Amino acid sequence: MKMSPTRRSARSNHWLAAQRGLLVATTIAVAFSGIAKAANDDSKAATPSRSASAAPSPHGEDVPPPAAVTVDPKTTAYLVLDDTTAVCAPNPACGATLSAAAGLLDRARAAGALVVYSITVNPGDAVLPEVSPQPGDPIVAARADKFFGTDLDQVLSTYGIKTVVIVGTKANGAILYTAYEASVRGYTVVVAEDGVSSDTAFIQLYSLFQLLNAPGAPNATNTPLAPNATTLSATPLITFGSGS
Repeated sequence: MKMSPTRRSARSNHWLAAQRGLLVATTIAVAFSGIAKAANDDSKAATPSRSASAAPSPHGEDVPPPAAVTVDPKTTAYLVLDDTTAVCAPNPACGATLSAAAGLLDRARAAGALVVYSITVNPGDAVLPEVSPQPGDPIVAARADKFFGTDLDQVLSTYGIKTVVIVGTKANGAILYTAYEASVRGYTVVVAEDGVSSDTAFIQLYSLFQLLNAPGAPNATNTPLAPNATTLSATPLITFGSGS
């Protein structure tokens, strides 16, 4: 029995449609396979490679490793930013940085460096006991930029401070904004990245990148103690004068 031209044409059209569908499905599968492979390769490329003595935070090829620095305790202030009941205590990532911040705090005090604290504007906010202030330590209350609306700059100037070493939370908040403001005001800035925290690994990485690539105050190569810019360091790599 012969197939009519109309039926033959319809069957041919069905066959072509099926082939096209198969081709499209195959193309999509190959494309997704390529995307998955690229994503996997990117993930491997972004694996942290910090040394054991450095901060455990993630980094990419655009964020150099932390640098060793030696600062003069007579002209250096240690800033503990927002390690408080309001913002640090509820965040496990921040809690994990307190030991490093406290260890460096002890060395800063032993060397005679000025220690300055910040708290948030939340009612009842207080510094956590792990890094608690001593009588006479300056404390400022502000939002992200700890210079804005406070006497922080006046305090630092009164003590002849030229360099600030910063720990605290959050990296994309108080750390980023205060470090930038300090650099444009003429201070040399050191951020101990194992003593700062963020809500996510991405925010931590972005913040580290931005600290080194701030408009008007860049230090993209992380040159130690670049003037009027930020150096990324880590608490084991920071020395307050000789032997501290």
